[in-house]
Amino acid sequence: MDPLASGRLAPPPLYGLVLAGGRSTRMRRDKAALAYQGQTQLERAMALLTALVARAFVSVRADQRGDPLRARFAQITDAHQNIGPLAGLLAAQAQHPEAAWLVLACDLPLLDEGTLAHLLRARDPARTATAYRSSHDGLPEPLCAVYEPRSREPLAAYVAAGNQCPRKFLAGADTLLLDEPNPRALDNINTPEEYGSAMATLTAQSSATTRHVTVQYYALLREQAGRREEALVTAARTPRELYSELAARYPFSLAPEVLRVAINAEFGEWSTPLKDGDAVVFIPPVAGG
Repeated sequence: MDPLASGRLAPPPLYGLVLAGGRSTRMRRDKAALAYQGQTQLERAMALLTALVARAFVSVRADQRGDPLRARFAQITDAHQNIGPLAGLLAAQAQHPEAAWLVLACDLPLLDEGTLAHLLRARDPARTATAYRSSHDGLPEPLCAVYEPRSREPLAAYVAAGNQCPRKFLAGADTLLLDEPNPRALDNINTPEEYGSAMATLTAQSSATTRHVTVQYYALLREQAGRREEALVTAARTPRELYSELAARYPFSLAPEVLRVAINAEFGEWSTPLKDGDAVVFIPPVAGG
């Protein structure tokens, strides 16, 4: 039996890597330097990572090391050329083979804390990787994923055999696949048109109507939140968005799929629109506490 799977060994340390070594050909501008609500995308991605990992790095090409934006952060330089995003991960694994790596692309402006928190709660260190299943095509999302140390050798062999597609690697590996709690969180931005669309979405979100709701916690959720009830002002539009928002604040270990939700004392759907004054209850399974 695998000692890690049996719980006899602690999981490996978790490091973070933002992939910022691309050439941004379709964008015609450096995607890492694109500004979203007062921050460059690279700054925002690093801020998200730093709060969750022991150490965080930016993946760069050799000719990018002196770039002022990238030079503000600890860097890992690609050792391979012309193999896409896998170059950054291989370089990181070579430099710190003992670590698991939370890998993020630098072009995910809609990525939220709740999505990352959900990924890390579900992480299985006994697997090769933990990743999301794309809400668009059902395939693994390799650029918001955790790669365990055990992925290093098969990944190196995969690239040595002439392969470059990280999605195909995860599809053929022992990967734990999760459903995305926020279906738009992993939309990547590659063109000026997509940048404009993302900016419009973020502007709409920032000006969204807020709602006053009360939330009650039971069983395990009460323990993890450290409270029985609270009143919130939130821009969440549905119970699912509200739970993602709360999961970024509290160490919730239960995925929405194992919970039921009630709104104003009646069981509801995760997609039910929330209204001002709603009372929301997230109900764990009996075995959850």
